[in-house]
Amino acid sequence: MTSWLNQKNIQRSTEEAEYHPLLPFLPQNARVLFLGSFPPQRKRWCMDFYYPNFINDHWRIQGQVFYDDALHFVDAAHKTFRLDTIVEHCLRTGIAFYDTSTAVRRLQDNASDKFLEVVEPTDVRTLMSRLPQLRAIATTGEKATLTICRQLGIDQPPKVNTAASIPDSTVQLYRLPSSSRAYPLAFDKKVAAYGRFFDIYLCEDGI
Repeated sequence: MTSWLNQKNIQRSTEEAEYHPLLPFLPQNARVLFLGSFPPQRKRWCMDFYYPNFINDHWRIQGQVFYDDALHFVDAAHKTFRLDTIVEHCLRTGIAFYDTSTAVRRLQDNASDKFLEVVEPTDVRTLMSRLPQLRAIATTGEKATLTICRQLGIDQPPKVNTAASIPDSTVQLYRLPSSSRAYPLAFDKKVAAYGRFFDIYLCEDGI
C-alpha cells in the first residue's frame, strides 16, 4: 500500500506544535489543487492520505462525480477507502492535495478548524510554482480560505461556489462546500457543486 506519510515532519512534532504528517501530493499534470486547513487527529484516520476520515464524504463525492458511484473509492467491509485506486485516479485526472498550514496547535481535542492555531502557514506560491498546469486552488472551509487570502493578497474571499482571482497569477481560488457531514447541504447538492467545479477546471480547453 502506498504511503504519503512525511516521516521527517512526524519526527519534528512537539507538544507545542504539530507538524504536517503528509507530504504534498503534487502530480505534474495537476490542474486543480485542494488546500484544506490541516489533517484531523491521527485517531480519526482510516488511510494515509488526504481526507482520511471515513465519515468525511470527499471521496464519496468524487466517486459520484467521476464514476456515478459514491462507493467507488470505499472499502465498506474494512471501513476505509481504496488508497491505491484514489492515487491512480488523482494522478490520471490531475488533482493535487496539501493544506494551508505546515504546523498548528490544537487548542481543543477535536477536529474543528476554529480550534486550530496556525503556527507555520504553507508557502502557497511555492506549491503553485511546482504545478505548471495549475488552473485553480480549491478550498472547502473558511479557515483555509482566509489563510490563503491573507497570504496571497486576495481582498475579498470567494463565497461558496464562486472564484476569486489570485494577484499576479492566472490561477483562481475557488470555494467549494465542505465535504464534512456537519456542513448543512445535501449530498446530491455537494456532488453537483463539485461536478461543476471539475467540469470548469479539468477540461482540456480551460475556462
